[in-house]
Amino acid sequence: QVQLVESGGGLVQAGVSLRLSCAASGRTVSSSTMGWFRQAPGKEREFAAAISRIGGYTYYADSVKGRFTISSNDVKNAVYLQLNGLKPEDTAVYYCAASTRPYAWGDVSRYEYWGQGTQVTVSS
Repeated sequence: QVQLVESGGGLVQAGVSLRLSCAASGRTVSSSTMGWFRQAPGKEREFAAAISRIGGYTYYADSVKGRFTISSNDVKNAVYLQLNGLKPEDTAVYYCAASTRPYAWGDVSRYEYWGQGTQVTVSS
């Protein structure tokens, strides 16, 4: 069992940066891939970024590539998402997720554990 808790969201103006954190606890050694997903009102949950514990490779959705950066600290059992150049269309609930599968990347079905989410609202 893995528990995930996100934090760092807020209401910001366009162009502002935020740093989201995900604190993991439980049997974290079983997690091979950590990812960030987001869900806007009335839309499906979409992939944003992922990082593999095997090799440390990262993978990004085209919509956030160049603006968002995912990182992790295995010692602290934490995953982070740096959001730069925020746009109103980035407004969503951001979820941290963990997968026991290596290189799960953007496949939402391969993630077994999810946090409660943290709200990011970007005003124009």
